[in-house]
Amino acid sequence: MTTQSPLAIEATGLVKSFGETRAVDGVDLAVRSGSIYGVLGPNGAGKTTTIRMLATLIRPDEGSARVLGHDIVDEADEVRAAVSLTGQLASVDEDLTGRENLILLGRLLGLPRPAAKARAGELLEAFGLSEAAGRLVKNFSGGMRRRLDIAASIVVTPELMFLDEPTTGLDPRSRNQVWGIIRALAAEGTTILLCTQYLEEADHLADGIAVIDRGKVIAEGTPAQLKASVGSGALQVRLLDPEQRPEAARILERELAGVTLEPDPAALSAACSEAARGAEAVAELARAGVRIADFSLGQPSLDEVFLALTGHPADDGAPGQSDSVIEEQAS
Repeated sequence: MTTQSPLAIEATGLVKSFGETRAVDGVDLAVRSGSIYGVLGPNGAGKTTTIRMLATLIRPDEGSARVLGHDIVDEADEVRAAVSLTGQLASVDEDLTGRENLILLGRLLGLPRPAAKARAGELLEAFGLSEAAGRLVKNFSGGMRRRLDIAASIVVTPELMFLDEPTTGLDPRSRNQVWGIIRALAAEGTTILLCTQYLEEADHLADGIAVIDRGKVIAEGTPAQLKASVGSGALQVRLLDPEQRPEAARILERELAGVTLEPDPAALSAACSEAARGAEAVAELARAGVRIADFSLGQPSLDEVFLALTGHPADDGAPGQSDSVIEEQAS
């Protein structure tokens, strides 16, 4: 690694407008080297535009940023030499095979032909694509394309990798495979900036998260810190006898308040921020003869955090369209 800073990305006051639309409105970011950092928000929040500025694909209208110690405007070539960007759509050539794509990229990046072939073989094996290596990419499944796209991004291992919605449209099995690849890259020292609208993805992968909505960072912290910021967990109770749920609801409303009847007719929950209060509420249920199958006390989900921070669900998004569509219409 060439950068001596503990921060791989330092951004202050980034602004970018497309016509009358202010896609990014004063974004600050500080991403620690070697971490997986999630930028979380719905379509149209400004995630893709932020990545494109940091990757030197577009210039900011205002603000500044350093990536791996280099200014994104004055030292754009140095930034590009050290980073890779995997966007929402596959960037490999559909009319080439998987192996041909990787060899071509290796040659373009300056590897001798034998080294490019060897590197292609290593990546195809590591990404579980060896058996399909001779198949045209146009015949790959969505999950295979995405794995090949990420493999193409690390023919020469980057110091920093921008991943923009890497699992969009993937089935659960392919998504989990991509998650494993991301974890492995981070374990080898690559810093990863992960833009996603999937709260579960950020929760599973990210060491730190910036929540972005309507072009602004509205909260920042670890997943645990963001959940704690909501200030309330929940006691989840499942009963042996669904007919006892009305009685259980009355007791929990008295002890904790904020009772929710779950879709499962034997389950209910109540807001609870302290383990001791949750334990006492469970004891009250038992004393009243309410039979409990199981119970748990947990933090709020990131979905609940996002709703509390923004006032709308994560899949509701900001008005309008995605960043890429806004950029196309303004060009």
